[in-house]
Amino acid sequence: MVGLVVVSHSHDAASGIVEVAAQMAGEDASIVAAGGEADGGIGTSAPRIGEAIEAADDGDGVVVLVDLGSAVMNADLAIESGSVDAEIADAPVLEGAVEAAVEASAPDATLAEVVEAAERTWDTRKLG
Repeated sequence: MVGLVVVSHSHDAASGIVEVAAQMAGEDASIVAAGGEADGGIGTSAPRIGEAIEAADDGDGVVVLVDLGSAVMNADLAIESGSVDAEIADAPVLEGAVEAAVEASAPDATLAEVVEAAERTWDTRKLG
């Protein structure tokens, strides 16, 4: 099963997004939060993201969803430094995480399909 990692500058935001996505995808989903700095402050950490990617992987790869620019930089660094097949989805973090989690819950879902599901959320409108 494709795993997911939610990267946010806030520990609470990443954890909350994981909670929502996991409720939509079911208990088998592998979704890990990587939010905040090690000291609890606002920010992101490449080592923390790398650990989350390793934890979310079961061999089918990991889709990473990020909130802000430096999260992309640190996620890229974590992916380049690690050995897991992982890819950052260019998607809104909450909507993308929910759609990716639902797609990833299919036993035969591929990394590319999960990324695509997340990225389709750019077209999701909330109001008419």
